[in-house]
Amino acid sequence: MDYKLEGHPPLRGLDEEALHALYRDGRTVYAFNGEPVPDETLQAIWDHAQWGPTSANSQPLRVTYCRSTEARERLADTVNRGNRGKILSAGATALLAIDQRFHEHMPLVMPLRPDYREVWEEDTETRASIGRLSAAIQAGYFILAVRAMGLAAGPFSGFEVDKVNAEFFAGTNYTAFMGVNIGYPAEAASMPRFPRVPHDEALTWL
Repeated sequence: MDYKLEGHPPLRGLDEEALHALYRDGRTVYAFNGEPVPDETLQAIWDHAQWGPTSANSQPLRVTYCRSTEARERLADTVNRGNRGKILSAGATALLAIDQRFHEHMPLVMPLRPDYREVWEEDTETRASIGRLSAAIQAGYFILAVRAMGLAAGPFSGFEVDKVNAEFFAGTNYTAFMGVNIGYPAEAASMPRFPRVPHDEALTWL
């Protein structure tokens, strides 16, 4: 059932098939078949993921798509051995980074509080905290957007941050924190669904 409030877009629930695709049936994929992912699809992933909420609408996440074999080989040289094959078999790999100077965009993205640009220029501790949290939240939106486009996602973090930053982000304010392999699964590419924490452990009702 849709819920409508005057002046606000209607709230719409997804059907069971869509919910299962995003959550219950989604799996982390450990091997891909190498088929490239079209640029239009990669663009669409971001077009959807960008709308998720962040602290003060700060949007610190930046995405670098490694599409070519050469780019993915460069990235594969910076990761641990277990991640190398996954990157080389993926249709594309998204390298996710935090823009450490995200506050410079606050007058654009938060016009109600353009002063955040000056406030967070001085308050570096708060800025760093917001950047880490909001970029991590955006990474979750990004993974779900990959699934929403009918693709498999394989997130990873096993790499040398300094080496990745030097290879891909030299001269920028970006700091890499994770990658997401994207594409079409190879055979036996995912593991069985592992258990989740029981409801009585995960949930508290007050």
